Parts: sequence; structure tokens; C-alpha cells
Amino acid sequence: MRLNPWFTFLIALVVVGGLLAGAWLFLRPSGPALTSAEFSLSAITPNADGEADVTRITYSLNRPATVSIYFVNNAGERFYFRRERARESGEHTVEFSGIVGAYRLPGDTFEGELLNRVLQDGAYQWVIEAHDEAGAAGNKSGSLSIAQADTALPELLNFTASPPVFSPNQDGINDRILINVYLTKAVSEGGLRVSLIDPNGVELDIPEQTGAIKRGEAGLHAFDYDGGIDLGQEPPPDGAYTVRAEVEDRLGQKLVVTSALTIANGGLPRAEIYKGEVEWSAKTLLAGETLYFTLTVENYSDAPIRTSGPGPGYVYPSMDANYNFAGERVQSGAWRVGLMCENCLNDYPWRWALGAPDSLLAIEENGATYYYLAPGQRATLTGGVVLDQIIENRNPQYFWVGLIHEDVEIASINNRVDPQLTKVERP
Repeated sequence: MRLNPWFTFLIALVVVGGLLAGAWLFLRPSGPALTSAEFSLSAITPNADGEADVTRITYSLNRPATVSIYFVNNAGERFYFRRERARESGEHTVEFSGIVGAYRLPGDTFEGELLNRVLQDGAYQWVIEAHDEAGAAGNKSGSLSIAQADTALPELLNFTASPPVFSPNQDGINDRILINVYLTKAVSEGGLRVSLIDPNGVELDIPEQTGAIKRGEAGLHAFDYDGGIDLGQEPPPDGAYTVRAEVEDRLGQKLVVTSALTIANGGLPRAEIYKGEVEWSAKTLLAGETLYFTLTVENYSDAPIRTSGPGPGYVYPSMDANYNFAGERVQSGAWRVGLMCENCLNDYPWRWALGAPDSLLAIEENGATYYYLAPGQRATLTGGVVLDQIIENRNPQYFWVGLIHEDVEIASINNRVDPQLTKVERP
């Protein structure tokens, strides 16, 4: 009788599998997975003085296993250095500087979350424990003495991140977060780190401000973050974030404090005078008449753009009257259309808001209401100045407009837009 080829293949597969399993059982080392373990020093003084700070732990496995290394004090409390770590067969070496997982002591009052801590002075039993894949356990143990340990924690006090709602859009309001934290113990230069953590857990370092105190010194440390706006970068997206300060001392003791932060209305602001076009009311006027302009501003960014008055349609009654006369002084971060001439005594003395309040987006910040040209919005506005002076040695002279981001910049595309040669004649 002829056998089905697939049936023959299955029989062969079963036979080969059985042979391999038998070989594995025959060749597998017997006995506990952990065959040896030792510490190079039976006493250490973890204080970062360079003497007996570290002991070397060496252990051997004759097959893969899950390994834990811990210490037991006289009260029977366990302190884990490594907990259930998968390890391959062979010899393993790791250095131990007295640092174990977090634990608390009676009377502890530190702020934040403790991640690692040095063992307190005293006598301990060390234990190395291994479980193989079959669940069989084995362990080795010995004695370790801790003395002169630097047990002072590097505490982080009075951690603040303000404002709690951060709007990186260069509008002059809540554009930066300022972070302060007091460090109780000197650490290495990079031992104190502050970061912004997004909803997906991605961390972004926040730079420390330079000042009288050096990095890592005990004392008050300040950090400043603008979302990258000042470098022309898009800030992180709007959402809920965490500000995290982490400190690690020279031993490896580690502590973390956090604060909640919300990013709202963020974005790199971009706007322009639409098509670079300005409609002028006249090229020649009599002294005392008004020169008007009409133009459209477009916000082509993802950020709202704050603006400030006077509103569209406002007419400056004299060439000597400027935005201060209108009661609208320079506001850092505000965008305004400005009118300039060759003989103006200061830059863009006549300025206008990008729209009337009822045409703009109202946003409340810090208990006040501000008005914004919304992302993607266009606004058409007009304004005027009474030309009550004739400059004999410069008549006609050029008038032009600009789009001003006050105390930030006038972008090249928004400066000296559509200049017109204008003449003023005597009545």
C-alpha cells in the first residue's frame, strides 16, 4: 500500500521533534540554574569619596533564568537591586554602589517621588536568586556591611511651573513658562534635569537659565521655555503636558517632582498684507486733507494673532499725532498695521488694529479679554492721517504701510509695502 506523502511528512516531523526534545533533556545541565555568586567586597562605604564605594557582583548561570538581587536587613526587610531580570546562561558581572529601589523611612517628608536610594548603614544579607523557565529556584547568599553612607537625599523643594496655561504664540501673554526649584544637595553638573512630557510620553529638555548659581549646585535653579518660538520653530501642539524635574546625586539616589501644564492657542504666527496691495485715496492732496488707505491682512498661520487699537477707520488728526496720541501705546506681541513716510520722526507713527472687536476672536487670559485675528482669517481695514504739513524739501514724498509685530519684528515681506509718492499742495 502506498502512503500519502503528507502523512509520511507528518510522521517524520513528529519523530524529529521527539529526538530533539530527548536530546535537549539529555544535554541540559542538571541542578539549579545559579551555580555560583560572590561579592568582591564584603563591606563598602558609599559616599563617593573614591574608596570602597563599589563592590563587584559576579554570578554564573548554567542555563537562562530570571534573576533577582536583593538585600535583607536585621528586621527582615528586603531592598531590591535587581528584580526578576531575564539573563542568558554564562557569567554575569555588575557593580553595586549601595543604591537600591525606593523605600521610605519613618519621618520622611520629602516632596515628589523617590526612585532610588542608598542603603542605610548596617549589616545586610545579600541574596542572588534565579528561577529557570521550568520554575525551579535556586539562590546564593552572603554578608555585606554598609558604613559611612551619604544618605542625604537630593531633595527638590518649592517646584513651580508658571503660568499653568502656556500659549506659545508670541502674543506677549503667557508666551513662556518659568520653572523654579530649590535643590538641597549639590549634584553633578548634569544631575538636575527638567523636561516637558507630551501626552505620548515623549520628553523634551528645558534649558536652565544661566545665573549666579552654577548647574548642579545646591540652591534655587530657574528654567525658561518658550516652545521654540524664538528660534522660529513650531511649538508643541495644544494639549495637556507634564513638567518633570529629576535629580540624581553622585551616588545614584534619584528623585522626581512633576507639575501639570496646558498648552493652548499655540503656534508660530505668520501674517501678511494680502498680495502686498494697498489702495490709496489720492496721490495729490491739499494741506489739511486726509490721506486714506485700504488693505487686507491675512493670518496664514495656525496661531491666533493678537491685535490692538485704534480700530479700523480711525483718522489721526495731524501728522504730529501718533499712536500714543490715540491712547494705544506699543504692546509687546500685538500686531498692527502701520503707516510710514519718508519724513516721519519715528517708525510707523500711525497704527491701527487688524479689525473691530466684533470681527475678531475674543480670548480671555489672566482675567482680561484680548482680541485676535483667527487662523486663516482675513480682515480688510482702512485708516487715515490728516496731512496738515508741507515739507518743502521733500514734496512729494513716499508713504507706505507695514505689518508690525510689536517688540518682535517687522518681517521683510511686511515692511515698506506698496509705497506711493504723494504730494501735498497749498490750498
